[in-house]
Amino acid sequence: MTVSSRSSTRRARRRTIAASGAIAAAVAITVLALTLDDPAPRDKQGGDSPATVQSVAPAPVDESLLALARRDSGDALAVGRADAPVVMIEYSDFQCPFCGRFARETEPELIRSYVDKGVLRIEWRNFPVFGEESEQAARAAWAAGQQKKFWDFHEVAFGEPRERNQGDFSTDKLVGMAREAGVGDIGRFRSDMASGAAHDAVRKDREEGYGLGVTSTPAFLINGTPVLGAQPTATFEEAVEAAAEAAEK
Repeated sequence: MTVSSRSSTRRARRRTIAASGAIAAAVAITVLALTLDDPAPRDKQGGDSPATVQSVAPAPVDESLLALARRDSGDALAVGRADAPVVMIEYSDFQCPFCGRFARETEPELIRSYVDKGVLRIEWRNFPVFGEESEQAARAAWAAGQQKKFWDFHEVAFGEPRERNQGDFSTDKLVGMAREAGVGDIGRFRSDMASGAAHDAVRKDREEGYGLGVTSTPAFLINGTPVLGAQPTATFEEAVEAAAEAAEK
């Protein structure tokens, strides 16, 4: 590793450490009440049953959190302009019912109202916490993205509620989802899904989330401000509009 590479790595680690402290403080003042809607027990992989946050208070924006936005125009797991004034980072698991609710009910509204108008960019982070099928689904989504079909796959995977760890995200079912999503080269999809690159990409996303203190899904950063759980659409609209207004100043 070169001196320049070592310096970049150290800077990245410092940003993550700083971000971890910032989000921990933000979460402490953000979460006012939790309602556990999912009767399932705590997952053995370390992911709690998802929670819906009932009230969210604005948190001060931290530069280290803003720096987590990748703003890579070639990122297949992102939608919206790379230079959009607002970036929402989403940490999500395809087996999480609350992530599914967000994907079906809220995300399409945000895309129509803000992404399509150039105000918002959504960057997906794979954050599998519910076991091997979550891991497989994350790698499959990344593989679909290699053929520019991540969002089509995302729509299919979240298209309906599915049973957790009951085979709904087996390899064969994931291949079927890829076909439905319009992934053209299924052989390549299978290969990409099993590749070391897929494992590395998922691990990178998950480590980023864990470094911030994320423990359940879905979790969001909207220009550095945390929003936790499957909030009502209005909560996200207010957060996006507030972030857009602040970005203009």
